[in-house]
Amino acid sequence: MSNPAVNIQDERFPDTHRGVYSKTIFGFWVYLLSDFMLFATLFAAYAVLRNATYGGPTAKDLFNIHYTLIQTVVLLCASLTAGMGGVFAHKRRKIPTIICFTLTFIVGLVFMAMEWGEFTHLIASGSGWQRSAFLSSYFTVVGTHGLHVIFALLWVIVLLPPVFKDGLNPVNIRRLTCLRMFWQFLNVVWIFIFTIIYLMGVY
Repeated sequence: MSNPAVNIQDERFPDTHRGVYSKTIFGFWVYLLSDFMLFATLFAAYAVLRNATYGGPTAKDLFNIHYTLIQTVVLLCASLTAGMGGVFAHKRRKIPTIICFTLTFIVGLVFMAMEWGEFTHLIASGSGWQRSAFLSSYFTVVGTHGLHVIFALLWVIVLLPPVFKDGLNPVNIRRLTCLRMFWQFLNVVWIFIFTIIYLMGVY
């Protein structure tokens, strides 16, 4: 994810030479891999429990594939703007970087509002997590992803003020690179959710 053209070392930030930068990115890749293993475990549990409806509604009865497709496009846009923000950060273009990550935050909020709306609708209709093992596994998988999105939104809030204040110094570039990677990871996980839970459930 790093850009070789960027001069990572800065005398004002002695801990930001290329070795530290590379170790940080590698460490974050390790974290993402461990997080993906978490989701793989949740997907495996869902695969076992997807038919355990106990006479309750099935995925085909509950899910609106068109609504979820819109959610998918929304999250894809958030990942795209985060990716663009990361590119601008490596080019040390402060204003475009801030704009892109601000858009990521706004679009991410839209995604979470849609997910919250879906959850509240299901619960209000009597299809909450306690209704069946199928719904418990569904809420666990999608809810865990939602918590990750909330964390990503908070991360944007934390990182933008230092960019405003200090500009795109090596520390901020490194942090924004990790943030960009995290948003792209969330998008990949959601593609699995959309395919395994929604598409395979409805069709």
